[in-house]
Amino acid sequence: MTARSTLRTARSRTARRPALAATALLAAFLLAACSSDVPQDTPGAPSGSPGSGDARETDAAESGFFEEDEYQRQLALAQETPEGPADRPWEQMLGPELVSTEEYAADTADGVHLCFSNAGVFNPWRQVGLTTMEAEVAQHEEITDFTVLDAEGQDDKQISDIQDLSNRDCDLLIVSPNTTATLTPAIEDACTRLPVVVFDRGVTTDCPVTFIHPVGGYAYGAAAADFLVDEVEPGGSVLALRISPGVDVLEHRWAAAERALEEGGLDVVGVEFTEGDPATTKSIVTDAIQRSGGIDGVWMDSGATAVAAIEAFEDAGEDVPPITGEDQRDFLEAWRDGGLTAIAPGYPTFQWRTPVIAALRVLAGEEVPSEWVLPQPVITEENRDDYLTGDMPPLHYGLCGCEDLPGYPQDWGGR
Repeated sequence: MTARSTLRTARSRTARRPALAATALLAAFLLAACSSDVPQDTPGAPSGSPGSGDARETDAAESGFFEEDEYQRQLALAQETPEGPADRPWEQMLGPELVSTEEYAADTADGVHLCFSNAGVFNPWRQVGLTTMEAEVAQHEEITDFTVLDAEGQDDKQISDIQDLSNRDCDLLIVSPNTTATLTPAIEDACTRLPVVVFDRGVTTDCPVTFIHPVGGYAYGAAAADFLVDEVEPGGSVLALRISPGVDVLEHRWAAAERALEEGGLDVVGVEFTEGDPATTKSIVTDAIQRSGGIDGVWMDSGATAVAAIEAFEDAGEDVPPITGEDQRDFLEAWRDGGLTAIAPGYPTFQWRTPVIAALRVLAGEEVPSEWVLPQPVITEENRDDYLTGDMPPLHYGLCGCEDLPGYPQDWGGR
């Protein structure tokens, strides 16, 4: 059996989910999951009617999530020039501290068996990411087996998955943890058996060979808020749309934004939780317009429902004010077609390529960063159209870095 046919066989055993071919399926994902980087069973999900303000934490300084040192570190990293190839941001590094991996060097003459414990594919961002990772694997002929187990957003299942994979003949284990604290012991145990690479979400142990992630939530939130400070007159009213309280990366986004908006002299007239639902988002925005007599800017901690917010202004006969979103295709198109004033900070799906590249470097005994910090691009008016190439589905993410991969665009639902 050839390496390529073995890879296909291994994939068939993983019960891979279909590619993004059906917009209806993706819409269902959007309604079922809130954010590109929030697990399906989001801890601390609010109860009660959105916008009711019932026991919901909105002040970042009092939320217990803000860390001044990390905030300053991320803002500094976002301004640095990354090391690595300019045309391959998934291979770039910010401030890397390289570590030796000689102890993990392996004889790969008979091929490499990579294993992946995935938190799940419960939203479009993660679906785009998994498709991108699988395509990255496909272009490395030395990878003869790629075994993927899907935790379906459940900590208990992922713990079991990690134990299962740790006892197989995997050469290296990649993990995207569902939650941080709960998965840490399982990853620590796996580290005693084989090299581990963690990405997307972290764990509270330094036993993985490398932890791969973009700059972080503070940098994301600050980029969006700074844009509004530049575009909205001092004293202008800003509506902040959040998904759910209690999720660290989203709290970090809001903490950075809250500080920037306050320092910029803007008036935050509402901090509302949408639960990632387009209908709820439209209702919240409509109510805010009526209550405030107009909104001068909209900040969002995730762009999944940005189009719904835009539609609320249009339905009310109001001009769409400066608004922040994400690199989701439908938002980028609405921005372009409506001539909007907008920005899209990214949490790039190209990061799903990096663990595969890191794994091969580790097994070759090459140095890798102990913390592999990837750049976190921001889509602006100047570069927006660069991410609108091809005929891609509405919930495709433009920062996938997937255009050079085998199967593009069809495997991502494009034509």
